[in-house]
Amino acid sequence: MVATATPIGEHLRQWRQRRRLSQLAFALQADVSQRHLSCLESGKAAPSREMVLRLAEQLQVPLRERNAMLVAAGYAPLYAERPLDDPALAPVRQAVQQVLQAHEPWPALAIDRHWQLVAANRMLPLLLAGVGSGLMAPPVNVLRLSLHPDGLAPRILNYRAWRAHLLERLRQQAGGTGDPVLAALLQELLALPSPASVEAAAPGPVDDPEPGGIAMPLRLSTPVGPLSLLSTTTVFGTPRDITLAELALEAFYPADEATAQRLRRLAEPGRTPL
Repeated sequence: MVATATPIGEHLRQWRQRRRLSQLAFALQADVSQRHLSCLESGKAAPSREMVLRLAEQLQVPLRERNAMLVAAGYAPLYAERPLDDPALAPVRQAVQQVLQAHEPWPALAIDRHWQLVAANRMLPLLLAGVGSGLMAPPVNVLRLSLHPDGLAPRILNYRAWRAHLLERLRQQAGGTGDPVLAALLQELLALPSPASVEAAAPGPVDDPEPGGIAMPLRLSTPVGPLSLLSTTTVFGTPRDITLAELALEAFYPADEATAQRLRRLAEPGRTPL
């Protein structure tokens, strides 16, 4: 059982406000009367199990928090949470590994809800040479790895723009989920100093957010030449397990032919990390 001291009405109010919905707007969206919703939020009425799940679905509440809402309303949790090495998740592990390997020679990795590295294809380690050993000690947080002065930060050519992109993405995720771990991670990353090379350099065109571009690339300096990479995020479409729901695959694609050629060369047998 998931312990909670927050009444179900307060859960509903917090998630509704987090989604920036008025009572009337949410009542219309969920097809319930505003009066009934008001009674649920104030504790004057108790929701059925089906109503809790219905409102949580409309509010796009993460599965972990849906369990907390069910418990707060007096019901048993619905969604299991198994470790990724659980036999029941063997098909998931196999699917993730297949996707990561099939993505080569482009880099790809899997992360959990707190941006901790779960799995990666063989291209990722080839790009991480020189990263501080402390940042590579499990659990590896890929955002910290990217923005820390002892991590990839000194090699990110568009560091200012990439940092702003990552922090905004994390800020939205922390606000949308209410996860205190993500909120703490955001504050930690905001406090990180910029690499000395970035501090010494004046902002230039490479630091601009490129409003005319199609996406924000990651530009990384390597011994085989600069890499320009576009990223995509993939999640499982119909998860019923918390671990699966919180798993995301980050795949990088070459933004130009020069990057594609350099990644193919990097992927050649016998290539050592950069």
